[in-house]
Amino acid sequence: MGNQAEMLSLSKKTDYALLALCYLTQSGADRAVNTKEIAEQYDIPLELLAKILQKLAKYKLVTSIAGPTGGYRLARTPEAISIGAVIEAIDGPPAIVHCMKQEGENACDQLDKCTIRPPLARINVRIMEMLSLISLAEISREENEILNIPFVSRRETLTPIRVTVLSERRS
Repeated sequence: MGNQAEMLSLSKKTDYALLALCYLTQSGADRAVNTKEIAEQYDIPLELLAKILQKLAKYKLVTSIAGPTGGYRLARTPEAISIGAVIEAIDGPPAIVHCMKQEGENACDQLDKCTIRPPLARINVRIMEMLSLISLAEISREENEILNIPFVSRRETLTPIRVTVLSERRS
């Protein structure tokens, strides 16, 4: 039961991934940034950040550059990386209820009698669609710029940012 409330919020790992990606965005495309620099900037445990960046590299959101001046760079432009893709890479697809987070066998005792799963599944899809519309570039802007982003009404036609995420099983 305790985990259900956490499913609507970003995990600490996703927070760290977004911080690292914003740092890479602000560092520019011409420079590889090493893990230690990012970890020190945000007081993130180095080993944990290294694992997060490796996972982002596996999903082709960042590129790893070897060597003494190596580190990480964004694999795409900040406009082409959606927040939804980052969340999926780190935590898997978001789910508003526990039974939607489960893969394979479902542990829900109410599954046979459940009447709310289909409408909640539709809400879940809309949440993911919304997250796919928010780019890394958008969250990397200065705070005063973000405050000036207009609210998008449901009636407007939106072109979602599509980032292909590998369909491999998450570890």
